[in-house]
Amino acid sequence: MVATRTTYVWPPMEFGWRIVLGSLIGFFGAAFGSVGGVGGGGVFLPMLALIIGFDPKSSAAMSKCMIMGASVSTVYCNLKLKHPSLDIPLIDYDLAMLIQPMLMLGISIGVIFNVVFPDWLVTALLIILFLVTSTKAFLKGVETWKKETIKKRETAQRVEQLYQEPEHATIVPIGSGDAVGAKNPLHDEKKSSLLKNVYWKEFGLLAFVWLAFLGLQIANKYSAYCSALYWALNSLQIPVAVGVTMYEAHGLATGKKVLSSKGSQQNALKSCQLFVYCQFGIIAGLVGGLLGVGGGFIMGPLFLELGIPPQVSSATATFAMMFSSSMSVVEYYLLHRFPVPYAAYFIAIAFIAAIISQHYVRKLISRLGRASLIIFILASMIFVSAISLGGVGISNIVHKIECHQYMGFESLCNYGA
Repeated sequence: MVATRTTYVWPPMEFGWRIVLGSLIGFFGAAFGSVGGVGGGGVFLPMLALIIGFDPKSSAAMSKCMIMGASVSTVYCNLKLKHPSLDIPLIDYDLAMLIQPMLMLGISIGVIFNVVFPDWLVTALLIILFLVTSTKAFLKGVETWKKETIKKRETAQRVEQLYQEPEHATIVPIGSGDAVGAKNPLHDEKKSSLLKNVYWKEFGLLAFVWLAFLGLQIANKYSAYCSALYWALNSLQIPVAVGVTMYEAHGLATGKKVLSSKGSQQNALKSCQLFVYCQFGIIAGLVGGLLGVGGGFIMGPLFLELGIPPQVSSATATFAMMFSSSMSVVEYYLLHRFPVPYAAYFIAIAFIAAIISQHYVRKLISRLGRASLIIFILASMIFVSAISLGGVGISNIVHKIECHQYMGFESLCNYGA
């Protein structure tokens, strides 16, 4: 093993059982994580630390690289796709504009809390939160599965009645893809032009938030830790995030914009609803920054609770994670927090895994008419992450207890000294 001067441990990139096993775990973690819209950080972090041999901080940086690779390829696949039942893009850009700025603001706050909070508290919060969200997602999946079963049964009955009526014998029966949350197979494969299917105004505003946050974060690296300039630069993130979110919220509140992905349920949102949605965006980012995982673990279940179809929920959550994870990767690169060859290798694995999984899972959902499969994958990924990250956290806590290390709250300013 080779340790950097800042005690970062970067194992040599040599072919062996570690890199083979790590590649397999990373491949399947990226494949299922991209489908569920959670990124896969809960699988990447333990794999990078326990199998490959990176130190915790380098593992977090490498994990963000893999999340970025998977999210970029998933977004690339989704940009041309249509909503499962409406003639609109699969990605809900208005929902992303409402949540994404608050998500990135929450990540900045979460990173600060990560420095201050003791490991035992972070681990406890992780286990509790992930078990609760995985349970809620699983129950939502069961509910959706039952609705799909009823819809398929009703469709089968209609088809049987049509076949029994001679005058309607030439009518083409409706396929199983007409179940809740899925299109007719012929329509499911329909793609639109990239230029027409992307809402470029919303995309541009999100890119502006990304650039603004990245610029402020880079400027912060050259300011004295905990100085007046440091806090001033951090505070400037608030008007950027709030400004873009308020612009979107005003349109949704006045009815000029709608969360069209909800279909027939679309209408003007009340101010209290918009406030709650924004708070959830901050919470998702805070959890991501605090626990070192993607905000999709919170956004995925949240979008489902809002009535967003599973396909749209997964695509929109991944779209939001693409911005947050790529910003983290740029910051980590400027800080020299990961070895570039290793990062490029695992980014390529995550990129390829996400493309393959998107193709085959989309085919499977179209054939079975079971969009609930996405929800079950989401719930499973969150549960596995609770077990894996919780296990690693508990192991680290036991080690600190045995070594009689300090386990209380840290001082933010002393940390940067």
